[in-house]
Amino acid sequence: MLFLKSTTVMKAPGIYDVDIAAKPPGKTFGVFLATDPDNPPVQVLEELKTLGFENTYTSNYLHKDKGKVLDLHFQKDGTDLFKGWKTDECTANLAAIEALFGAIGIVVTPRVMSLAEAYA
Repeated sequence: MLFLKSTTVMKAPGIYDVDIAAKPPGKTFGVFLATDPDNPPVQVLEELKTLGFENTYTSNYLHKDKGKVLDLHFQKDGTDLFKGWKTDECTANLAAIEALFGAIGIVVTPRVMSLAEAYA
C-alpha cells in the first residue's frame, strides 16, 4: 500500500500515486497504484494489461481524510529463474512503464525495496 498524504491531490486523473518497485536484488519490478475507485484510470489499467502486467492485489480503503482509495498491484512474469526478468526484459519493461506514465505527466523513479519492506 502506498502511504498517501492526502486524497485531495492527484498526480493524474484517477491516480493518487504510483510506485515502481522491486524486491532485492532488484531486477523484476512491480507497479503499485493508489487510485480513485469512483473514477479509475481505465486507459492506464488497460495499457498495463496490454504490456503484460497482471493485477495481483486489490484492496479498497478509506484514507484518514475520508477519501476512498483503491490500492492495486501489478506484476509481469519474466523468463529468468522464478519468473524474474532478465536484464534485457528489465530494460524494455521499465522503458514501457516510463513511457506509459510519462504520457500522462507522471515521472516514475524505479526503486529497490528494503528487505524489511519487501518481506513484510
